[in-house]
Amino acid sequence: MIPAFLVSLVIAVLLCVHVVRTGRDTFWLWIILMFQPIGGIVYAVINIAPDLLGGRTAQRVSRVARDTLDPHREHREAKAACDDTPTVRNQSRLAAASAHLGRHEDAERLYREAAQGVHADDPVLLLGLANALLELRRPAEALEVLSRLGEDEGRGRTPGAALAMGRAYEGLGRVAEADTAFKWALQHLPGFEAIGRYAAFMARNGRQDEAREAIADMDKRLAKLKPQFRKEGRAWRDLAAEALG
Repeated sequence: MIPAFLVSLVIAVLLCVHVVRTGRDTFWLWIILMFQPIGGIVYAVINIAPDLLGGRTAQRVSRVARDTLDPHREHREAKAACDDTPTVRNQSRLAAASAHLGRHEDAERLYREAAQGVHADDPVLLLGLANALLELRRPAEALEVLSRLGEDEGRGRTPGAALAMGRAYEGLGRVAEADTAFKWALQHLPGFEAIGRYAAFMARNGRQDEAREAIADMDKRLAKLKPQFRKEGRAWRDLAAEALG
C-alpha cells in the first residue's frame, strides 16, 4: 500500500504544476506545500472545481473563498494591467478595485482620469466617481456628477444611480428627495445593500421602528443563506444596525 504522505506529496506536486501552467499567483505554491493536504484542497475548490463543475454557485463560492484568502488580488492584477496598458477599461477596473479596498481617493482620481473625452458621459465611470465622492463625504459634488447621467435606465439612470442619489440627497439634508430615491432603488435593486442603506437612512431620520422592521427582515433572509454567502449581506445589516444604535 502506498503511504498516505506519499500520495499527498504527489497530489501537491501535481497541483503546483497546475499553478505554474495556468499562471496562478505563486503564493499558491507556498499554501499547497506548507499546509498539506488542506492547502491543496483549498486550491482545488477555488481554482479547479469551478472549471470542472461550472455554474454560478461554484463560481460564486470560488470568488468568495479567493477574496477571503487574498483580498488584494483583484487590485494587484488590475494595477498590473493598468500599468501595462492604461486604457479606460483598465483604469475603471483599477478604480473599482481601489474602492473595494476603501481607497476612495485613488478611486476618485482614477475615475476622473478615465472620464475624459468621448468617455466623459460614460454612466459606469460617472457612477463610480459619484460613489467615491460619497465615501469621501462630498455629497454636493456627487450629486453634480449624478445629474450628468441620462434620464432613463438605458443611459445611466439605474437603480445603482438612484441609490447613490439617495445618499447624496441625505448628505445635503434633502430628506424627502432622499426617501424617494431610496425607495425606488429598493424596489429595483437585488441584494442587501439597498435594504441596509435605506434602513440606516430611516434610523437616522426618526423612523427607528421602520428601521428595526427592515433589520429583522434582513436577519430572516440572512438565516436562509448558506454561510459562505452571508458575509456581504451581514455587512449591510450591520451598517443599518449601527445607525440604529
